[in-house]
Amino acid sequence: MTTCLAIRRGLVLSLAASALALTLALAGCERGGNGAAPKPGAAFKSIDITGADYAQALELPDPDGKRRTLAEFKGRVVVLFFGFTQCPDVCPTTMAELATVKQQLGADGARVVPVFVTVDPERDTPAVLKAYVGNFGADFVALRGTPDETKAVAKAFKVFYAKVPGKTESSYTIDHTARSYVYDTRGRLRLATRHGMGADALASDLKQLLAEEA
Repeated sequence: MTTCLAIRRGLVLSLAASALALTLALAGCERGGNGAAPKPGAAFKSIDITGADYAQALELPDPDGKRRTLAEFKGRVVVLFFGFTQCPDVCPTTMAELATVKQQLGADGARVVPVFVTVDPERDTPAVLKAYVGNFGADFVALRGTPDETKAVAKAFKVFYAKVPGKTESSYTIDHTARSYVYDTRGRLRLATRHGMGADALASDLKQLLAEEA
């Protein structure tokens, strides 16, 4: 009897220890190795990809030649989009929505940084890029790598792009991934937006991320 009781007690203690270990492991996963875990209860309109192990970092030059990184924008929410200036629909629509969202957020709009990464460095010269993003807002950031850098960054961010030949060598277009990535104020990847979700839905998501800092 004493032996059975001891065995049962040992089993209970073992199960309790296992449960505690599982709880700690899950907590570690939720934190994703980036500090405090995001606040629970968020109902995002975008796809929640908190904890994803891709799209973590980049270093590319802006039109002035200054190399920029995601880390420098900590304290603000970053919305990062890959596109090209001659894109006829997806890119200008996305950029215009971001400009609208910043307006809808009022004073908090200054804490949102849109970052545009070109997948067409051949035609998107620094001057072209600077003029393009300037049409949407003075604080929009444009980045342009070499063809090899562009390839490497697109791969790291799981972004597809491919040239589609036009009537002439220089009149090609580019098929590319239409989603944006959203990073919170601590620089953590949190959301993948759906193209066409609209400014109201995106503004709602960004409000939640900005509120998490409080």
